[in-house]
Amino acid sequence: MPCPALPEGFDATDPDLLQARVPFPEFALLRRTAPVWWCPQPRGVTGFDDEGYWAVTRHADVKYVSTHPELFSSHTNTAIIRFNEHIQREAIDAQRLIMLNMDPPEHTRVRQIVQRGFTPRAIRGLEDALRERARRIVAGARAAAEGGDFDFVTRVACELPLQAIAELIGVPQEDRSRIFHWSNQMVAYDDPEYAITEEVGSNAAVELIGYAMNMSAERKQCPAKDIVTQLVAAEGQGNLSSDEFGFFVLLLAVAGNETTRNAISHGMHAFLTHPDQWELFKRERPATAAEEIVRWATPVVSFQRTATQDTELGGQKIRAGDRVGLFYSSANHDPEVFEHPDAFDITRDPNPHLGFGGGGPHFCLGKSLAVLEIELIFNAVADALPDLRLTGDPRRLRAAWLNGIKELRVSHG
Repeated sequence: MPCPALPEGFDATDPDLLQARVPFPEFALLRRTAPVWWCPQPRGVTGFDDEGYWAVTRHADVKYVSTHPELFSSHTNTAIIRFNEHIQREAIDAQRLIMLNMDPPEHTRVRQIVQRGFTPRAIRGLEDALRERARRIVAGARAAAEGGDFDFVTRVACELPLQAIAELIGVPQEDRSRIFHWSNQMVAYDDPEYAITEEVGSNAAVELIGYAMNMSAERKQCPAKDIVTQLVAAEGQGNLSSDEFGFFVLLLAVAGNETTRNAISHGMHAFLTHPDQWELFKRERPATAAEEIVRWATPVVSFQRTATQDTELGGQKIRAGDRVGLFYSSANHDPEVFEHPDAFDITRDPNPHLGFGGGGPHFCLGKSLAVLEIELIFNAVADALPDLRLTGDPRRLRAAWLNGIKELRVSHG
């Protein structure tokens, strides 16, 4: 279905567009006029040998695709909607080893193993350590702020998600900066400021996987009372191979670290541009705040699926092999689901956002950990830096599917 009111050449996966803004006006237009819309692309520009994808923008349709893996595959072309145009197909196919890019029943097997690390008991076991780390992170930022403004992203938002993932799998403190460095290199290849080539990103992934595989091998030789041992050395309960554990840590480094970091960065910007909500949070600390921060931020703008057979969605005929883009940023502003969707409201309840995915087998395994991190860091900021204020506009990451902030200058006092 044509949508002539869209700007010529509009593509919501264009890294130049997402570096400037999330295209909410265009998403609103698509939801009203062409909720399942064919977005043409030059063949090969995204790394895929096709001529475009179907953009799915309504909440209900995103949920439908997410909950029908038999019709819409994550494995065929992976869940990443746009790669660099120079990527080789072999490099795309290699990413099928990551849980994000698996379909049932293999996805079911791996998820049943790794979810041992995300039980309510496991997350509660991290809470005290992460609360103390959050307080120390913010105290360090406050000390740095005495000399003027500082970057909230590097001083605050980056730190707790990294520490949480490292704490979860038992990475020694002295190695944690390496995990952070590798994860940055893996997702920043579209941003020329970082001058990171696809080869550098691939090498970072290899380094991280190798580190995790060594950790797995050590636990198999010398089991300990930690999550890694539960995942790789649990006899009689199924376990991950060293390769599988390596790819699981790779997923954590991106899906757990980068996304929560951006939720925190966007959340702070939202609070400081909606001072009434910041005052409300400082005063009442509503339990609904973290979910609204994730809805508002929607760190993953989009993932994709590939149709396994001819089907129909939103009145459009989807052919087997067509790629289908799930635009969570659009779904999370759907007025059919959210009252006043463009308002940042930390008391919003219910809040059926899709910031952790649209349900189904790929619903975010680490949701409870991410919510805990967001709650802890904003409680710490509200306690130690209640008078924080912006000193500049956020600088956005150039990326095809991440809603990233790479710098947010703030000061206090």
